[in-house]
Amino acid sequence: MKAAIIAGGFGKRLRPLTLEKPKPLVEVAGKPIIQWQIEWFKRYGVDTIVVLTGYLREKIIEFLGSGQKLGVNVVYVVEDEPLGTAGAIKNAEGVLSDSVFLAVNGDIITNIPLDKLVNDLIKSDALASIALVPLRSPYGIVEVDSEGNVKSFKEKPMIEEYLINAGVYAMKPQILQYLPRKGDLEKSVFPQLAKEGLLRGVIFKDVYWRAIDTVKDVEEVGKELSSKNIWCSK
Repeated sequence: MKAAIIAGGFGKRLRPLTLEKPKPLVEVAGKPIIQWQIEWFKRYGVDTIVVLTGYLREKIIEFLGSGQKLGVNVVYVVEDEPLGTAGAIKNAEGVLSDSVFLAVNGDIITNIPLDKLVNDLIKSDALASIALVPLRSPYGIVEVDSEGNVKSFKEKPMIEEYLINAGVYAMKPQILQYLPRKGDLEKSVFPQLAKEGLLRGVIFKDVYWRAIDTVKDVEEVGKELSSKNIWCSK
């Protein structure tokens, strides 16, 4: 199976870390984000990684090479200008049009079980299944009783009743017909597929999932990954 890593963005919110390297090469707990992703994909039988790259692409190519050192085959598809998440995948149509494939945003570290996501898609008439995870509060939560007495503090809890797009997708090649040359999955493609009943959402609650958006995320996630084995359940 093939997996596409959407890795062409400038990573502006991670500056100065991304001034001389693209976001997928930012190190978290001693490994670049893209290496965490490839190791995750390999656990689910992915043997070909399609890197959708743009900004500082030569750095990614230098690090990954053919992919042999990480036990995969790496294919590069370059965008000469920012195309958005949908446009980046459309740009790789010639590589991804032969079978069901996976796609992930280039700033995600997770252990979501990909077999569950793929199986959900294959069993349905949908063109894509998206992984959904509970919203993590960016702030600590304070609980009070009816009289205003503080009862407890919870540091950045999961808010189970709200789900967010995890940036992890399984897709059938027919979805390529829906993708614009330039634009984002989240703003146009997914709403259209949902309207047509062609989009599935698969909920994952007991998984590790973090997006690396800021320097603070790098520090927080680095501590988390250094203290736990996120692969222990697989």
